[in-house]
Amino acid sequence: MYRDFFSGITKQKPFAIALAAVILFFVLYVWFGISGWGPTASWEQEIGEISRWCERVQSGLFFEPVNALSNLGFIFSGLVMLWVLGNDVQKNRYLSSFHGINKKALLYAGVSIWLGPGSLLMHGTHTAWGAWADNLSMVMYIVLPWLINVSQLGRWDQRHFFWAYFSLVTLYALGRGLYGEGLGINLDLFGLSIVLWVISETLHRFWSPRFRWLSGFVGFAVAAAFGITPIDMMRSPESYWWIIFFWLPAIFSTGPAPTQRKYSPWFMLGMGSYFLAFVIWQTGKPNHPLCDPDSLIQAHGIWHLMTAFSTWCFFLFFRTEQPKTSKGPA
Repeated sequence: MYRDFFSGITKQKPFAIALAAVILFFVLYVWFGISGWGPTASWEQEIGEISRWCERVQSGLFFEPVNALSNLGFIFSGLVMLWVLGNDVQKNRYLSSFHGINKKALLYAGVSIWLGPGSLLMHGTHTAWGAWADNLSMVMYIVLPWLINVSQLGRWDQRHFFWAYFSLVTLYALGRGLYGEGLGINLDLFGLSIVLWVISETLHRFWSPRFRWLSGFVGFAVAAAFGITPIDMMRSPESYWWIIFFWLPAIFSTGPAPTQRKYSPWFMLGMGSYFLAFVIWQTGKPNHPLCDPDSLIQAHGIWHLMTAFSTWCFFLFFRTEQPKTSKGPA
């Protein structure tokens, strides 16, 4: 039984490499944790106090144990993705760009895994560099779906796609490290990328010469769903100047997407899980009446598990992609 298990792993090279990387991460985490993480970030709370995400700060390897270890959900989700992609190769199943050892699919699974260590470093260490890793992991994930859409709508080749992705991630990593939150220009790239994903997804599904330039207005509806209304934007234009990027997908979307996807059930389920998780996330703050800092059930931990499930749903959603036919997507 065990021999069959390890034999199966050897045939799953991306999975085996990722699993080894995860094990190495935790070995190094424990090693450096025993030695000490260094100075705590100025915005974090002391041991015994309630953290920014409700859980009481504790001594040891994990300052917020539940909020830190709940990030295992991302690691598990990403590893399962790699196992599925490896099975595609063994079964000679290449139905979409998210089947088999495709570079974009591997990147998606890889950044899904990295969401776990990135967030764990913030909740586990309470250091400034841990917060940097957390923000970087979120941006590395969320810019990927809308860049995939824009690359299809703009007919980019794979080289241009990866150049755009890694350039954007590198600039963000440097900007976040040098200038902190907002990159010094009041730009929340993570929040903006959620909006760009929805805009680019509507363009992927409904592209037309007219809708191409109307698509930017979809961004205002998405922002409103997260509590940012056009009135808020008009009152503080210096804080919301980035709405001009709502038309970024339109600029690059020179024609209809060559592929189609099925939005039910996986896209809908992924979005539903994410928005429900966002509502729960709002309760995981010290001033919320539902906050119980000493409970083993933490709202922020639930947020991690539910958004990890969302990454899995969106992975399955991208696997529904097929060349476009006259019938159109389901």
